Amino acid sequence: MKNRARALFSEAVKNVNEANDELCRPKEDVVSVLVCKKAQRATENFLRGFLLDHGVEPKNESNLNDLYLECKKLKPNLSKVSLASFDCLSDRLDSKTCNEPVKVNSCYSTATNLDTFLRDEKII
Repeated sequence: MKNRARALFSEAVKNVNEANDELCRPKEDVVSVLVCKKAQRATENFLRGFLLDHGVEPKNESNLNDLYLECKKLKPNLSKVSLASFDCLSDRLDSKTCNEPVKVNSCYSTATNLDTFLRDEKII
């Protein structure tokens, strides 16, 4: 499980970096949907990796909210990182997109905040 967790954390960091690269492009060239999807995938991979790292096998059909709640059971101070910016918490990630720049930045910030939290906690 630890190896799978590390692979998910690695993929999540890659997703965050790709979202960041997209955001660093000139404003008119930024593909908002790409940033949003990369941030969502990063968040999902961080949460799945966290569960695996703690010996819990996440369900394939779990949405972000389910994963987040399971993680908070194991580490209550995870509530420091809010996922409220995701409108897609209870949906499958491929079912919604976000195009508004403010929304996209919020989703990206959530993914980076989760990354920072996991690093601060020495989980990754």
